[in-house]
Amino acid sequence: MQHRTLGSQGLTVSAIGYGAMGLTMAYGPTDEREGVAAIRRAHDLGVTFFDTAELYGWGTGSNETLLGKAVRDFRDEVVLATKFGFDMTAEPRGSVLNSRPENIRKVADNSLRYLGVDHIDVLYQHRVDPDVPIEEVAGAVKELTDAGKVKYFGLSEAGPQTIRRAHAVQPVSVLQTEYSLFERDVEQLFPILEELAIGLVAYSPLGRGFITGTAKPAGQYDATDMRNIDPRWQPGNFEKNVEAVDRLGDLAKAKGITISQLALAWLLSRGEHLVPIPGTRSAARIEENTAAADVTLTEADLAAVREILPHGGFGARYAEGYVPTWV
Repeated sequence: MQHRTLGSQGLTVSAIGYGAMGLTMAYGPTDEREGVAAIRRAHDLGVTFFDTAELYGWGTGSNETLLGKAVRDFRDEVVLATKFGFDMTAEPRGSVLNSRPENIRKVADNSLRYLGVDHIDVLYQHRVDPDVPIEEVAGAVKELTDAGKVKYFGLSEAGPQTIRRAHAVQPVSVLQTEYSLFERDVEQLFPILEELAIGLVAYSPLGRGFITGTAKPAGQYDATDMRNIDPRWQPGNFEKNVEAVDRLGDLAKAKGITISQLALAWLLSRGEHLVPIPGTRSAARIEENTAAADVTLTEADLAAVREILPHGGFGARYAEGYVPTWV
């Protein structure tokens, strides 16, 4: 597995990472043994970057605990990233932001305990909290870094002003946001990321599974699955996205690769300081995803992709009211 450097503080990770959110939320019922097996298979194949969050366990620590259990035997070989930024005592859980310094410290200590580690490699602010100056957030993370509890600072779904102000207090190593063939908005932030030498971590790099050729219409998933309300799965958008993925499939087939590998290789071609973190519960999918690191796309391939999806997929990336505002 190739490795990439994110930021200028020394963070180096595998070119393909692993997003653990779907092991406990958003994509229907799951099984802990299946999740542990998936994480360990990813490690076997060279993945060293694993992403979780307080929110993914709905405040119970279940996602972090699962990840910590899975990597226990090789913890020193991997980079663990987690996130703070919500008030998990509010109802419904995860509906209220909270990046006050005291909450950051509490969440960090909880995450250390749930993961079963003595330090967090990457600590992200999950969502920008308009009620807490970003300087206070960065300052709290700096305290944790100085105390040896955190190694690198990250932001998620943050805009130019927030990134610059945070970076002035505590160097930001990585920005995490959605980026895929379906979602291109983050490209407007490339200039500031390059200027400040900040890496990019792409979540939902396969469009929440749509860019695998296995999408079903909304309403055909488990009731707890977020894709039932995702705009890209709704009538009108769904058919257009299926057509685009079918065309991508033809391009991938001509190269002897899968649609997923094409989509991940496309992301890797967008810059040397970018790492996608696809999530899956399937060992076969992990093998497929990690193999994308060895795929090289030609200029003709990239031109063909631009022709199929010049501006991204059809439909917003979140239902109305859930799209983060970048400032």
